[in-house]
Amino acid sequence: MASPSWSVYLARCGDGTLYCGIARNVKARISAHDAGKGARYTRGRGPLTLLVVRRCREKGTALRIELAVKRLPRLRKLALAENPDLLTAIARSISRAAGRRKPYMS
Repeated sequence: MASPSWSVYLARCGDGTLYCGIARNVKARISAHDAGKGARYTRGRGPLTLLVVRRCREKGTALRIELAVKRLPRLRKLALAENPDLLTAIARSISRAAGRRKPYMS
Protein backbone atom coordinates (compact mmCIF):
# COMPACT_ATOMS: atom_id res chain seq x y z
CA MET A 1 0.00 0.00 0.00
CA ALA A 2 1.40 3.42 -0.98
CA SER A 3 1.86 5.97 1.75
CA PRO A 4 -0.29 9.09 1.55
CA SER A 5 1.29 12.01 -0.23
CA TRP A 6 2.39 15.20 1.48
CA SER A 7 1.54 18.75 0.47
CA VAL A 8 3.28 22.08 0.90
CA TYR A 9 0.88 24.96 1.39
CA LEU A 10 1.09 28.73 1.62
CA ALA A 11 -1.65 30.54 3.52
CA ARG A 12 -2.45 34.14 4.40
CA CYS A 13 -3.25 34.72 8.06
CA GLY A 14 -6.05 37.02 9.17
CA ASP A 15 -3.49 39.72 10.03
CA GLY A 16 -2.06 39.62 6.49
CA THR A 17 1.11 37.68 7.29
CA LEU A 18 2.03 34.56 5.33
CA TYR A 19 2.53 31.04 6.67
CA CYS A 20 4.04 28.04 4.88
CA GLY A 21 3.67 24.49 6.16
CA ILE A 22 3.33 20.85 5.15
CA ALA A 23 0.52 18.38 5.78
CA ARG A 24 -0.98 15.15 4.51
CA ASN A 25 -4.48 16.66 4.68
CA VAL A 26 -4.25 20.41 4.01
CA LYS A 27 -7.94 21.10 4.62
CA ALA A 28 -7.78 19.49 8.07
CA ARG A 29 -4.52 21.29 8.86
CA ILE A 30 -5.99 24.71 7.96
CA SER A 31 -8.98 23.89 10.18
CA ALA A 32 -6.57 23.03 13.00
CA HIS A 33 -4.77 26.34 12.53
CA ASP A 34 -8.08 28.21 12.61
CA ALA A 35 -9.08 26.37 15.80
CA GLY A 36 -5.83 27.41 17.51
CA LYS A 37 -4.47 23.85 17.43
CA GLY A 38 -1.95 24.39 14.63
CA ALA A 39 1.48 25.94 14.64
CA ARG A 40 2.27 28.44 17.37
CA TYR A 41 2.79 31.17 14.75
CA THR A 42 -0.79 30.93 13.47
CA ARG A 43 -2.48 30.98 16.89
CA GLY A 44 -4.48 34.16 17.19
CA ARG A 45 -3.77 35.09 13.56
CA GLY A 46 -6.72 33.31 11.95
CA PRO A 47 -8.66 32.72 9.93
CA LEU A 48 -6.22 31.43 7.34
CA THR A 49 -6.83 31.71 3.61
CA LEU A 50 -5.18 29.03 1.51
CA LEU A 51 -3.18 30.58 -1.34
CA VAL A 52 -1.37 27.69 -3.01
CA VAL A 53 -0.84 23.94 -2.51
CA ARG A 54 1.77 21.63 -4.06
CA ARG A 55 1.59 17.87 -3.58
CA CYS A 56 4.79 15.88 -3.05
CA ARG A 57 5.45 12.15 -3.09
CA GLU A 58 7.72 12.19 -0.07
CA LYS A 59 7.81 14.04 3.22
CA GLY A 60 11.46 14.94 2.74
CA THR A 61 10.70 16.69 -0.53
CA ALA A 62 7.84 18.60 1.07
CA LEU A 63 10.13 19.68 3.92
CA ARG A 64 12.81 20.91 1.51
CA ILE A 65 10.28 22.90 -0.51
CA GLU A 66 8.80 24.34 2.69
CA LEU A 67 12.25 25.48 3.82
CA ALA A 68 12.97 27.04 0.41
CA VAL A 69 9.66 28.93 0.50
CA LYS A 70 10.21 30.11 4.07
CA ARG A 71 13.57 31.57 3.01
CA LEU A 72 11.94 33.67 0.27
CA PRO A 73 11.14 37.33 0.86
CA ARG A 74 7.48 38.25 1.25
CA LEU A 75 7.10 39.59 -2.31
CA ARG A 76 8.38 36.31 -3.77
CA LYS A 77 5.94 34.36 -1.59
CA LEU A 78 3.11 36.54 -2.88
CA ALA A 79 4.30 35.83 -6.42
CA LEU A 80 3.89 32.10 -5.66
CA ALA A 81 0.24 32.76 -4.85
CA GLU A 82 -0.23 34.52 -8.18
CA ASN A 83 1.68 31.93 -10.19
CA PRO A 84 1.69 28.41 -8.66
CA ASP A 85 4.03 27.23 -11.44
CA LEU A 86 6.80 29.02 -9.55
CA LEU A 87 6.33 26.53 -6.72
CA THR A 88 6.75 23.71 -9.24
CA ALA A 89 9.96 25.36 -10.42
CA ILE A 90 11.25 25.43 -6.83
CA ALA A 91 10.39 21.73 -6.48
CA ARG A 92 12.24 20.88 -9.71
CA SER A 93 15.34 22.79 -8.66
CA ILE A 94 15.34 20.98 -5.31
CA SER A 95 14.97 17.61 -7.07
CA ARG A 96 17.88 18.39 -9.40
CA ALA A 97 20.03 19.50 -6.46
CA ALA A 98 19.20 16.30 -4.56
CA GLY A 99 20.34 14.24 -7.54
CA ARG A 100 23.74 15.96 -7.51
CA ARG A 101 24.46 15.28 -3.83
CA LYS A 102 27.26 12.91 -3.06
CA PRO A 103 26.32 9.84 -1.05
CA TYR A 104 27.32 9.83 2.59
CA MET A 105 30.63 8.10 3.16
CA SER A 106 31.90 7.15 6.61
